[in-house]
Amino acid sequence: MGLKKIGRRVEKFITRPFKKPSRKPSIKPPPPCPSPPPEPPLATMNRRPTHPFMFPESQSTVVPDPSPFFSHHLLSSPLPTNSFFQNFVIKNGDQPEYIHPYLIKSTPSSLSMSYPPLFSTTAFTYQIFNADITISAVDNPDPNQTHVISSFNDLSVTLDIPNLRFYLVRGSPFVTCQLMQSVPLSISTIHAIVDFTPNSSRTKYKFNLNNGQTWVLYSSSQIELTYEMSKITSLPFSGIIRIAILPNSDSKLEPVLDRFSSCYPVSGDAMFSAPFCVEYKWEKKGWGDLLMLANPLHLRLLDHNPSNKILDDFKYKSIDGDLVGVIGDSWVLKTEPVSVTWHSIKGVKEESYPEIINALVKDVDDLDSTSISTTSSYFYGKLVARAARLALIAEEVGHVDAMPKVQKYLKDTIEPWLDGTFDGNGFLHDKLWGGIVTKQGSQDSSADFGFGIYNDHHYHIGYFLYAIAVLAKLDPVWGRRYRPQAYALMADIMTLGRGGNAKYTRLRCFDLWKLHSWAGGLTEFADGRNQESTSEAVNAYYSAALLGLAYGDTHLVSTSSLLLAMEIHASRAWWHVKEDEGLYDQGFVNENRVVGVLWANKRDSGLWFAPGEWKECRLGIQVLPLVPITEVLFSDVGFVRQLVKWALPALGREGVGEGWKGFVYALEGVYEKEVALEKIRKLSGFDDGNSLSNLLWWIYSRDEDDQGYEGGGRHCWFGHYCH
Repeated sequence: MGLKKIGRRVEKFITRPFKKPSRKPSIKPPPPCPSPPPEPPLATMNRRPTHPFMFPESQSTVVPDPSPFFSHHLLSSPLPTNSFFQNFVIKNGDQPEYIHPYLIKSTPSSLSMSYPPLFSTTAFTYQIFNADITISAVDNPDPNQTHVISSFNDLSVTLDIPNLRFYLVRGSPFVTCQLMQSVPLSISTIHAIVDFTPNSSRTKYKFNLNNGQTWVLYSSSQIELTYEMSKITSLPFSGIIRIAILPNSDSKLEPVLDRFSSCYPVSGDAMFSAPFCVEYKWEKKGWGDLLMLANPLHLRLLDHNPSNKILDDFKYKSIDGDLVGVIGDSWVLKTEPVSVTWHSIKGVKEESYPEIINALVKDVDDLDSTSISTTSSYFYGKLVARAARLALIAEEVGHVDAMPKVQKYLKDTIEPWLDGTFDGNGFLHDKLWGGIVTKQGSQDSSADFGFGIYNDHHYHIGYFLYAIAVLAKLDPVWGRRYRPQAYALMADIMTLGRGGNAKYTRLRCFDLWKLHSWAGGLTEFADGRNQESTSEAVNAYYSAALLGLAYGDTHLVSTSSLLLAMEIHASRAWWHVKEDEGLYDQGFVNENRVVGVLWANKRDSGLWFAPGEWKECRLGIQVLPLVPITEVLFSDVGFVRQLVKWALPALGREGVGEGWKGFVYALEGVYEKEVALEKIRKLSGFDDGNSLSNLLWWIYSRDEDDQGYEGGGRHCWFGHYCH
C-alpha cells in the first residue's frame, strides 16, 4: 500500500476541499551571429527530432478556462500552472497572493495590499491578510469587469483593472500603479488615518494609521490628495504613484524610500547566463538606482560585485525571514555545482556485497509487471523507479545476473505509458494551458492527486524520468527509440523557452524567486501555492539530470543540476527547522524539525495525509525516494542527528508503518551505521518506492570514517560533493 498520499483527501488536514493539475524545434540551424543566441528550450538541444513528440490531445473537462483573466495575446502560448500569482487567475481571482513583502488581493475594481503580521503557534506559522491599503479609480465605468493579466515574467506580473495598471514585482518595497488616463483616485484603509502630511511639491505624502503603521505615497508629478477618517481621494491624475510602508515606522529609514522612489521596476526576469548561476534582471523606468529586497537565501547566494550594495539596516519582516534592501537592477545568484551520479557518491565496500546481493535476488524475483494493480500515475511511477533502483544497485555491486529481468520489467511497465496503450490511464497533452495531463486526471480533478489540473507534476514525472533514464542507460537502442516521448515528459517540467512556439510553460513547478518548486497546480488556496515533499522535488531535477547523462545532453545536465542545487538550498533553508537558527518563532522551532506543508503564506506541521504528530511521516516525506542525491540533501549530519532524535519517539505509536520506519532508520544510519543496520534487518515491510536492497545499499554506502559536520568545514556538501 502506498505510504505517501493515502489520506490526502481528508478534509481536516487541508485548507480547502481537495478538488485539485520546449519550444518547437527549429528545422533550420540558427544563423551565425556575433552575440550569443537566446537560450534554447531543452527539447531542442542535442540532435532532437525535427518535430517534437506530442502525446494525444486531451479533451479535459476539469481544467479551468484561463480566458477571463489573461490578456488575449497571452492565450496562444502555454500559461503558468504553479505561479506566484496563480490565485489571480482561478475561480473569481480574488484570493490573495504573497508578492514579497506584501500580500496582494484584487477585486474587479480595486487592489488591496497588506503588510501582513505574523501569527505563530507550535503547530503552524502564517501571515494574516488585512486590507491596510486599497487602491481604486473613482467612478469605475465597468465595476464587474475582471482584472486582467497583461504580462508576466519570472519575477513580476502586470495586473490591469479599469484605468489602473499595477506593476507587481517580487521583492519591491513599493507597489507601483500607473493611472492610464486622468481619473480621480481613491485610497482607503480598514484603519483610521491619524495624520496626513504632504511635502511642499505635493509629490510625497506620509500618513500614519492607528495600528502603528506608517505609509508613504510618491507620485511622478504633483497630485492633490485630501483625506478623511479612513479614505484618501485625489483630483483627476495621470501618471505613476508608488506606495510603500516605512519599515517599523522608523523615520531613520524614510530617506531610503525617498532616495529610491523615482526608479521603478515594471518587470523582472531570471536568466541562465552562466553555468550554475541565475541572474535577475529588472526592466526599470524613472531615474536613479533601483532598490529591491532579498530574502535570506538570495543573500546567501548573491555574488557580490560593486554594482550591488546591501543595505543591512533596511529590512522588512516576512514569513521567509528578513527581506534586506539591495541596490542594483541586476543580481547574480551563484551556487557550487552538485555532483549528479548514477551510483552512491562514496561507493559500497565489497565485503557488504553478499548481503546486498541476497536482498537483490529476492527483490528482483518478486518483480512481476502483470501483478501491478494501480493505474495511478504517482504510485505507478514509484514502482518503476523502485525497479530502476534495483538495476543500478545490481550494476554497482556487480550482480549482472539481475539485470535482464529488471530491464524486461522496466520495458513492460514503461512502454505502455509512452505508447499510449496502458489500460485505464495514460499521458495526454492539454492545449488550453499547455502541458501534460493524464486520462484519468482529465475527467476527474481529484484523480492522480490532481495531476489533471497540474498538481504534483514534478513528483509524478520525476519518477518516470528516473526509470526512463536508467533504462536508456542500460539499453541505448531502447533509449533512442523512446527518446521523443522521454523528452516530451521532461519538457513538461523543464522547458526554458516561452512564447508562441513553446508547447509547455516555462519551468512549470520551479519558482525562480523562491528557488524551489511548488506543487499546488490550478487550485485556489487562501495561502497561495504549496509544496509538501521537497525530496520528491529534488528527485525530479536529479532524474532530469540523469536523463541528460543517459542521452549525452550536457545542456540538460547543466540546467537540471542548477535547479537541483537550488532546490536543495531552499529545502535546507525553509523546510529543515534547525535549533537556534532564528528563522522561525522559537515555539515553532521547539516542536518541529521539518515543515510538513510549506505554503507561500504559511508553514504547517501537518501533512496532506497525516497530522503533525506523525513525525515519522514528516521525516519520510522529506526523504523519499532514497537515491544517491539524498546524501547531498542530508549532508548536514548535525541536523540529521536533531531530526532523527526528534522523530524516533514517534515510532512507538501504535500503527506506525514499517515503510516510514525505514526512512527514519536510513537517516539514523548516516551517523549510527550498525545500529540502523540492525533495525533495517528487522523490518517486515517497505515503502512502495523502496526496498530492502535499497536500504542496505544506503547503509553500506555510508562512510564509517566520515562523522559529518555540525554546520561547516570540510564536510559541507558543496565542498565535498562538487565537481
